[in-house]
Amino acid sequence: MRPIRQLLAVVAATAVLFSAALFSAAPAFAHDVAESTSPANGSTVASVPDSVSITFNNRPLLLGSQIRVNDASGQNWADGSVEIVDAVVSQKLRPGAPAGAFTVIWRVVSSDSHPIEGTFTFTAKAGSTTAGGGSASTAPSAEVPTAGTAAPGSTTTPEKVPDASQPFPWSIVIFAVVAAGLLVFLGITARRRLAGGGPMILMMLAIPGTLMTLAMKRTPRLSPAARKRSPRPGREQLQRCP
Repeated sequence: MRPIRQLLAVVAATAVLFSAALFSAAPAFAHDVAESTSPANGSTVASVPDSVSITFNNRPLLLGSQIRVNDASGQNWADGSVEIVDAVVSQKLRPGAPAGAFTVIWRVVSSDSHPIEGTFTFTAKAGSTTAGGGSASTAPSAEVPTAGTAAPGSTTTPEKVPDASQPFPWSIVIFAVVAAGLLVFLGITARRRLAGGGPMILMMLAIPGTLMTLAMKRTPRLSPAARKRSPRPGREQLQRCP
């Protein structure tokens, strides 16, 4: 009975280690990150733009997303609802916004279903115009090529984005299957040798769990488009919510 008890103890210890690896891997699936803003954080533009936008490394969810554009007096100049095209979240502004400092307060739902929020600021030398000529003032943030998200017809493209920006972690799944199979194999073959080599078998069973912990603690890879983007002002504004 003693060998069987030792085997059960080893299997239980390995299961605990494997569970710890799964829980420790949870932070690897981090929230989305704000990579750039339009206008750029802290920048000065010629006039109040027709819209503001934030570019993320993944496409956020539309549900629950909101953006406020407050002037120096605290008045919100946001017009209508938030629009999301690819990984760009944009908000139109009402005509007639005055010149001066603006604070953009945004809150979106990350692609992992967790809310994230942040702020950025910009200053306009002149107020907005009803003709929409102020849209040229968004040139300082050329890194946001999709600032033209104001066109409603372009909202049919986001369907192709999730596959490219958030690939399924097949490597982790395959590694977990291989590790589980190795544990089963070692458990079966160890029953006949456990009486004389208990410590060695324990070490052999602990190795897969350790490898699993190290593998699953790796940070997730960004999409190819996100790798090409360099960090932009406003990244530090991101506040992760629990």
